[in-house]
Amino acid sequence: MAAPSADKSELITNYRQLIEHLESGNKPRESWRIGTEHEKFVFKLDTKEPAPYSGEWGIKRFLEGLMRFGWEPVIEKNNPIALTMNDCNISLEPGGQLELSGAPLENIHQTCDEVHTHLGQVKEIARELGVGLLGAGFIPKWGRNDISWMPKGRYEIMRKYMPKKGDLGLDMMLRSCTVQVNLDFESEADMVEKFRASMALQPIATALFANSPFLEGKPSGYESYRSHLWEDTDPDRCGILPFVFENDMSFERYVDYALDVPMYFICRDGEYIDVSGQSFQDFLDGRLPGRLGELPTLSDWSDHLTTIFPEVRLKKFLEMRGADGGPWRRLCALPALWVGLLYDSDCQTAAWDLVKNWTIDDHTSLRANVPRNGLKTQIRGTTVQEIALQVLDIAEQGLKRRAILDRCGNDETGFLSILREIAERGYSASGELLQLYATKWESSVDPIYTEFAY
Repeated sequence: MAAPSADKSELITNYRQLIEHLESGNKPRESWRIGTEHEKFVFKLDTKEPAPYSGEWGIKRFLEGLMRFGWEPVIEKNNPIALTMNDCNISLEPGGQLELSGAPLENIHQTCDEVHTHLGQVKEIARELGVGLLGAGFIPKWGRNDISWMPKGRYEIMRKYMPKKGDLGLDMMLRSCTVQVNLDFESEADMVEKFRASMALQPIATALFANSPFLEGKPSGYESYRSHLWEDTDPDRCGILPFVFENDMSFERYVDYALDVPMYFICRDGEYIDVSGQSFQDFLDGRLPGRLGELPTLSDWSDHLTTIFPEVRLKKFLEMRGADGGPWRRLCALPALWVGLLYDSDCQTAAWDLVKNWTIDDHTSLRANVPRNGLKTQIRGTTVQEIALQVLDIAEQGLKRRAILDRCGNDETGFLSILREIAERGYSASGELLQLYATKWESSVDPIYTEFAY
C-alpha cells in the first residue's frame, strides 16, 4: 500500500528503526488507497480433487498459462511460485490456493474492475486445463493428506513448526481461503482508532462472510470453520490483541508485541533459513543462535511482520483478516464494508462508539462463539445480527458521503447489498449451503463445486 521509506537491505542498528518502519505508513487522506486480496481453490473438474503443483493440470501450468497476459514469474529454485504485474501479485498459498494481491486503488469500482479482469484471465486458463475455481473459506471435501504442498521454502519451515504450537495450523495453511482488505491511516492516533474499531468488529465481518460449514464432506458444526482454525494454530501470533484497547496503544506497543512473537525464518540469497522459535530481539542484539554478530535488515523485519496472524494485522497499513473466501459476487463487499466504516471520519467515530464500551471478555466471547454460531451469537443483550445491521448502516453512510460514482452514475453502496441481504435474513452463505446439503444436494457437498464455482 505504501512505498518503502528506505532500502529494505538497510541494517537495523537500533530499536527506533522498527517503529519508524511502521510510522512510514502514515499518509495524507487524499493518498489513502484500497488493496484487496482474495484466494480461491483450484480443483479438477471431473474428479473435484485439488490441483497439485506439477502435472498437466497443476498449479505450475496454471501460472505459466497466465503469463500470456503479461504477468512476470517469480522463480524459486527453478519453479515459478508467483507472478507480478505493475502493482499486483498472484501468489500461492501452501496448498495451491491461488491468491490475487491487488493494486492499491482509489475506490471500490476500480476494485471490482480488477476482480473481473483477474477472474476473466484465470477462467480462460482454467478452461484449457480442465480445472475449476472455488471461493470458500475451507475446502469442502478433501482431507489434509489429499493436498499437495507448494514448493516454497518458507512453507516447509512453517510446516515443521506449526504442529509444535497447535493442532489446526496445517489445516489453516492447506485447506483455507480468505478475502482481505488493506487500508491506510494518516497518523498514529488514526491508526489506533482504526485498529480498535476493526479489531472489535472483526467477528461481525466473520459472521457476515461465513462460508465454510463443511469438513471432509460433512457439516462441521461451524459456520466458519476457517475462523475456528485460527483458535488452535499458534497462540503466540493469532487472535484478539487485548493491548490494542489499552491507553498506551501505539506503533511502539505493536513493535514490542512483534518482537515477542517467535520468528519462522530469514531469507539469504534466495534461500530460506530455519530460525523458527527464535527471538527477533536476540537478532536485533546480534545474539541470534547460529548467527552471532549478524544484524537484521528492514527486509527481515518486514518478513517477520508477515508471519504474525492476529485478526487485524499492522504493517505499513492495516489488514482486515476476519472473512472467509467466497464467490466473486462477494469479493467487493469486504472492501466496501471496511472503507465505508473507516475512510470517513464521522463513520469511523460511529463505528468505535458502537463498541468502545465492550470489555476484553466481550471481545474474547465474540471471537470464540461467532465461528460456530455466526449471526445468532449473543453479545451484551443483543445478537451479532442486530450489530451487523447497525454496522451496515454506518458503512452505507460512509460510502454515500464518499459519493464516488461509476460510469453509470452508481455510488459504492451497491457493493453492500449482498451483506444487507445476509444480515436481514439472519443467516450467512454457510446457512444457505447447509440448507442445500440437507435438501436438494441429498447430503453431498459435490454440487458446491459446480453451483458455487467461479
